Amino acid sequence: QVQLVESGGGLVQAGGSLRVSCAASGSIFRLNAMGWYRQAPGNQRELVAGSTSGGITNYADSVKGRFTISRDNAKNTVYLQMNSLKPEDTAVYYCYADGYGTDVFAPRRYWGQGTQVTVSS
Repeated sequence: QVQLVESGGGLVQAGGSLRVSCAASGSIFRLNAMGWYRQAPGNQRELVAGSTSGGITNYADSVKGRFTISRDNAKNTVYLQMNSLKPEDTAVYYCYADGYGTDVFAPRRYWGQGTQVTVSS
């Protein structure tokens, strides 16, 4: 199986920065897109940013110009640099990876356990 482990969340003041990381491990055959969703209390989970293995990225409109996604394919790791944070960015951030584990004929989406990001005003 493929495991995703996030790190780097925490508490920051509005206007500050945080970087969260997500490392994939286990029986990885190939990973395609990797990225981040977030979920605030009472809200649905929403896509924040994604990156293909070739470096094509997409962002939610609400974070464009403030967040940057990057990845290290050799380390199966994806990062999210978050700048100019706002209180409305407060949420649990979940890493995802689309790809193949031990069953190379069955692609699926893998999820991390989530990391809390809290932005105080």
